[in-house]
Amino acid sequence: MLLTDQHPHNKHIMAALLGRPNAGKSTLINHLIGYDLSIVSHKPQTTRNQFQCAFTIDKTEIVLVDTPGIHSSTLELNIRMNGQAQFGADGVDLNLILIDLTESIEGQVKHFLKEFEGKLARSWVVFTKSDLVKNLNEAEIEEKFQQVKSLLVDAEKYFVVSAKNGDGVHLLTGDLCDAAEPGPHLYPDGAVSNKNQRFFASEYIREQAFHTLQDELPYELAVVIDEFFDAKTKGEKTENTKISASILVNRPSQRAIVVGKKGAVIKDIGTKARKKIEAMVGGKVYLNLHVKVSPKWFKNNFVLDEIGLPRTQKSHRVWRKK
Repeated sequence: MLLTDQHPHNKHIMAALLGRPNAGKSTLINHLIGYDLSIVSHKPQTTRNQFQCAFTIDKTEIVLVDTPGIHSSTLELNIRMNGQAQFGADGVDLNLILIDLTESIEGQVKHFLKEFEGKLARSWVVFTKSDLVKNLNEAEIEEKFQQVKSLLVDAEKYFVVSAKNGDGVHLLTGDLCDAAEPGPHLYPDGAVSNKNQRFFASEYIREQAFHTLQDELPYELAVVIDEFFDAKTKGEKTENTKISASILVNRPSQRAIVVGKKGAVIKDIGTKARKKIEAMVGGKVYLNLHVKVSPKWFKNNFVLDEIGLPRTQKSHRVWRKK
């Protein structure tokens, strides 16, 4: 079928970003997109859901798939997160295997291959956090790449990047454009992701909860959007976007931590999250947050499905009561 609304020289490539937790996948995506689309924190396993995001260079559309870090765990939540990474790699043109230069190269690759059960397509290696490594030379990088090649034999080439200062990123995007095949763009009308604003609103709330609560309980916390009403214009009056969300915790004592003294903590989370959501929707947002105790939500089939983590072949038999 002839696509009359797209340029005949359009090209397209889809690449999955894979690697261990805290390898820098979300940070690199945000650098490439140009703003904070994917949530980031210093804690590993911040990303829980895979999603696509797109940007265009000249006539080449590059679609990146952000994925959770591959890790070992018998917890149902984490099993499903690993499943998201494997699902994100299905059907892509290319895999970008991100490897943290500040950690053991061989250890990262061995762990990744042990836990990743999907079939890897064409793969490139992206060494990240080059800004944190002093006196890095080409011979050392080549040696590290050969370490990777000894385990990941199909790795074609490597890149050394810093998403913090942008070093080396242009080389990666240049080769992605060269590898793209002629074809229509999947996001031709300015859309940047296959996820909706409801999804990103929940992510931004969870991100600010991670930052505010620090080491207290982020891994036993989830966010569910209860209501999301887009802004509406009635005559000369514009109604703000209205969002109501639940922050789920595992135990009653955790609820007190999230609420804080006289509601100070949850107010801080809401204020910071609202600013990011307003930047996303382009207008004022009324955000109502409350904390709900949902015992063992990370084993609850209903909750896990609701936050976008479907069952995998490794999933346990989990209970469904909400």
